[in-house]
Amino acid sequence: MAKIIVSGCLMGCDCRYKGDNCKCDELLALAKNHTLIPVCPEQLGGLSTPRDPAEIVGDKVISNHGKDVTYEYTKGAQMALYIARTNKADAVVFKANSPSCGKGIIYDGTFTGNKTQGNGIAAEMFLNSGYKVFNENEMQDLIEFLDK
Repeated sequence: MAKIIVSGCLMGCDCRYKGDNCKCDELLALAKNHTLIPVCPEQLGGLSTPRDPAEIVGDKVISNHGKDVTYEYTKGAQMALYIARTNKADAVVFKANSPSCGKGIIYDGTFTGNKTQGNGIAAEMFLNSGYKVFNENEMQDLIEFLDK
């Protein structure tokens, strides 16, 4: 039985910036044989729900109103990593494209819906700490990883 850190929004928690979720039934089905541990790095960092959308601009996370929320995103990523380490997590499934959780592709910082290569703050921190990080579009890869 693996322990998997999961973006709370993928588990149905209404914690996304606009107060909704992105429930992923395929991911939730893994709870039959594995332990899913929800986290929301943005909430863990002290941001409210709902909150202004934010994107990575250079080396900062900036809201669509120009507020620098880098501190909150970094603090939340550190808290999520602490939860993963404390629970001896085996893998991570984060929300795709997010400035916090996105892996490989994130929004480009222009608030136009365009995407670019890169990782969100939490995803980057987890990857740098040696965790295997997936997103909800990589469920088959996750299942293969868990079957090893």
